[in-house]
Amino acid sequence: MQDDKPARAAVVIEDDDDVRDLLHAVLTGFGFTVHTAPAGQAGVEMVRRIAPQVVTLDVGLPDIDGFEVARRIRRFSSTLIVMLTARADPRDEARGAEAGADEYLTKPFRPAELRRRIEDGLDKRNVPVPS
Repeated sequence: MQDDKPARAAVVIEDDDDVRDLLHAVLTGFGFTVHTAPAGQAGVEMVRRIAPQVVTLDVGLPDIDGFEVARRIRRFSSTLIVMLTARADPRDEARGAEAGADEYLTKPFRPAELRRRIEDGLDKRNVPVPS
């Protein structure tokens, strides 16, 4: 029997291979079709092309920082942006919010917490959450 629910897409913008692979596995487990980008500009282009429901975004990227990536994405998309970073400074969290991030989690993160933040964020947007 075919599932009639539309696939939900997520884009992971992360330069660390291990973290990117972990996020891919976690988000796939949540029911998302996951696309990954190892750098900021490639991530912006992927978000434009795919129009995902969720983006996870590292702050420290090799080409442009995550704050600028969030600003660029916000110019054309209202997707849920979850920043995942090792930076625990409250000023960075405020910068993330100013740039357009909806959520800000520090690494290491708990998959259950990431899921809760995604579910809450999608619920606020009235977007069905994958089951």
